Amino acid sequence: MARDNETKHQENNSNGKANERLNQVSGHIAAPSKKPKAPTSRLPADHSDVLGQIETLRSIARKPDPKSRGYIRQKQAGKLWVRERIDQLLDPDSFQEIGSVSGTVSWKKTGPLRETPASFVPSNNVQGAGTLRGRKILLTADDFSIRSGHADGASWERTVYVEKLAVALRIPVVKLVDGSSGQLNMGIPNLGAVVGPAIGLGAARVVSCHFSVMAADIGALFNAGPKVVEGATFEEDLGFQDLGGPMVHCTNGTIDNLAANEAECFEQILVACEDPEDREDIALRSIIPRRQARMYNSRTIITSVVDQGSWFEIGGLWGRTAIGGLARLGGHPIGVISLDCEVNGGALDAAGSQKLTRLLKLCDVMNIPIVQFIDVPGYAIGTVAERTATMRWGVELAKTYFSTTTPIFNVITRRAFGVAGGVMLGARDPVMQVAWPSGQWGSLPLDGGIEVAHRHELREAEKAGKKEERYRELEEEYLRKMSPVRTANAFGVEEIIDPKDTRKVCCEWTGHVYRVLMRDRLSDRACGKIAPSFA
Repeated sequence: MARDNETKHQENNSNGKANERLNQVSGHIAAPSKKPKAPTSRLPADHSDVLGQIETLRSIARKPDPKSRGYIRQKQAGKLWVRERIDQLLDPDSFQEIGSVSGTVSWKKTGPLRETPASFVPSNNVQGAGTLRGRKILLTADDFSIRSGHADGASWERTVYVEKLAVALRIPVVKLVDGSSGQLNMGIPNLGAVVGPAIGLGAARVVSCHFSVMAADIGALFNAGPKVVEGATFEEDLGFQDLGGPMVHCTNGTIDNLAANEAECFEQILVACEDPEDREDIALRSIIPRRQARMYNSRTIITSVVDQGSWFEIGGLWGRTAIGGLARLGGHPIGVISLDCEVNGGALDAAGSQKLTRLLKLCDVMNIPIVQFIDVPGYAIGTVAERTATMRWGVELAKTYFSTTTPIFNVITRRAFGVAGGVMLGARDPVMQVAWPSGQWGSLPLDGGIEVAHRHELREAEKAGKKEERYRELEEEYLRKMSPVRTANAFGVEEIIDPKDTRKVCCEWTGHVYRVLMRDRLSDRACGKIAPSFA
């Protein structure tokens, strides 16, 4: 009986544990009878709260504060606000901002896990991408109305990012500098416009660009402002224009070009054109005077040959013995080099050599072929030439001619004398060139050359009272020997062309370069065989 009771007790315990387990499993499986109450602070599933915050910040950044002292000062100075500049420069509705909400924000709490911007000071360097006359570019633009354009952490990081992006995507960068924000120089076109005071690092950014332009009415560039200069050097009462205005920096080579105002700055950033390749110009036959002492306008030749409306001169106010710039031939971009015979007789001086050195490097980095219209009597001579280190800068130019590899085509319009002529003509092997019927070659120009080569003979003739007669005889003899036809007879020049056909010949050469030679050049750059540098 006792054993039966013990057995029943064990069975009851087992049944109790089984029921307990069954209840536990049922509790896990069974759906709850009531849903938990949703918290009152639940955030929207579509993230509309975050999108709303972003749109609020963007709206603040896109609209100027008319009560801001910086904005008022900007307008009183006759300057556009930063976003007005962007709208004027880029194609309508093409701007896509990068870092649109970067800046300093004060937040106001509106509920559990909810807040809204109470105030926002955006970064004073607006950046992004857009199209400029249909071409994709990246853009940085200083906002001088905020902290006078001085760089902060946000703008520095944004500048570095955009410039890295330009390298990765191979997109040109346009920089509207109005302050001192933080440079890229890796074969991507850098275009800088000074549309306000460019100070310190901002000045360095512009000067390091491949092309720079300054607005005459509002632009200035300097290492430090007038007050800092006054404290350091005791130069008093200096204004922006006195310290670093366009008449300072557009004539010494620091800034390439001068523009009347902001709008003209933007126009100089990009030039477009179209023109038939077989257009002839009979007037080119008579542009070179038969009398060698007479001058002519070298730019007339350039504008006649290149695509109409495409000539874009760089550095026209400095190094004026040399003429350099960009243009198009048959729609293809080219660099253009010439000499100005109306300045110092066309003799290449120190500043002119520096200007051409810079242009050669620019074209080499940007894979732009060069067409040269050559009329050079040699390097400049005399005391001024010696004091300005013409030989040093002439050698630097020669080194650049022979170290760069972009294709060069020569059109010898008149003189090609001295070391300068030899460098310009002989920098590529084989030489690709043509000559006009007015072309001349030699180690020295005829004027002065006869005196040097026949000094003793002329002295003896002078004793007999026949120096002038003998000089004329020698001059006539040399002029006959210097005939371009005689040079062509000896294959001293490859071909003499009718000047009216110059555009057609140059367009044929440029077209071949872009169809064939530039493909090989880009391949060589990709594999590291050539590494052009603008430094």
